[in-house]
Amino acid sequence: MFAVYAESIDADDPLTGLALGDRPEPEVPDGWTVVTVRTSALNHHDLWSLRGVGLKPDQLPMILGCDAAGVDEYGDEVVIHSVIPSAAWMGDETLDPKRTLLSELHPGTLAERVAVPRRNLLPKPAGLSFEEAACLPTAWLTAYRMLFTQAHVAPGSTVLVQGASGGVATALVALGAAAGARMWVTTRDPDNGPRVLGLGAAEVFESGARLPERVDAVMETVGAATWKHSIRSLRPGGTLVVSGATSGRSAETELSRVYYLQLRVLGSTMGSRAELAQLLRFCEYSGVRPVIDRVLPLDRARDGFAALERGDVFGKVVFTAP
Repeated sequence: MFAVYAESIDADDPLTGLALGDRPEPEVPDGWTVVTVRTSALNHHDLWSLRGVGLKPDQLPMILGCDAAGVDEYGDEVVIHSVIPSAAWMGDETLDPKRTLLSELHPGTLAERVAVPRRNLLPKPAGLSFEEAACLPTAWLTAYRMLFTQAHVAPGSTVLVQGASGGVATALVALGAAAGARMWVTTRDPDNGPRVLGLGAAEVFESGARLPERVDAVMETVGAATWKHSIRSLRPGGTLVVSGATSGRSAETELSRVYYLQLRVLGSTMGSRAELAQLLRFCEYSGVRPVIDRVLPLDRARDGFAALERGDVFGKVVFTAP
């Protein structure tokens, strides 16, 4: 079958290890099933894999991809939850120390077919296209958990999102606005301003700008470059949720401000199967839809990877099956 996979690892030039071509049909352990992929979506996780983060040379070649929507062996339209816990784990899959994602230990979703545990399948809502559904299991699920599970964002809350263009950032703005929160966004690119306002943001600020008032919560995926601004933007008792550090992981801790203002700093990773089910219903009934930057055939995956690496993406890159 045709697939997009990591053939080698290069921390400095990840696209040199990207390969497209034939791979063996998926193996199907007990309790697993095969999904015929209709659409899949690209994530920064796939670039990190090509850099060797979470993927070791002895695991190569590895089919990439965490997100997909498709059809199961009964002809039912499904969305794949890509977090795979250990066999005995019960409860929130993201808290299992032995959890893994598709494309780390098991082949991923950038292929014509993918094997997954049957419990990882959820029905695709009829109101969502395959392209929209494929965007939800990683970036949008991450945003959903950050906002509603970790920060407990409610209607009327003021939320700052650091960065404006990526899959998680655009999901945060769209979901938060749909839930009645006042969403403020920072960006280094003034061209992103009108597009973010179009998603429902109330205000757009230059990165690092002094805000008109302190906010209830900050959604942080940038890391070192914005950490001090994030901490200093919070009201007393406010919440900072961090799910990534694209600009680096080392920053001044601002510990005195954290304890003096009684701030809550929470880590967040992906989301559970139950949260994905909630997200699917939220999108179906609210009318909010993922922001799709471009849709490409899977055999043009290299173009999508290159755009993501350049930062030339607003929203999600989606691939359609051959």
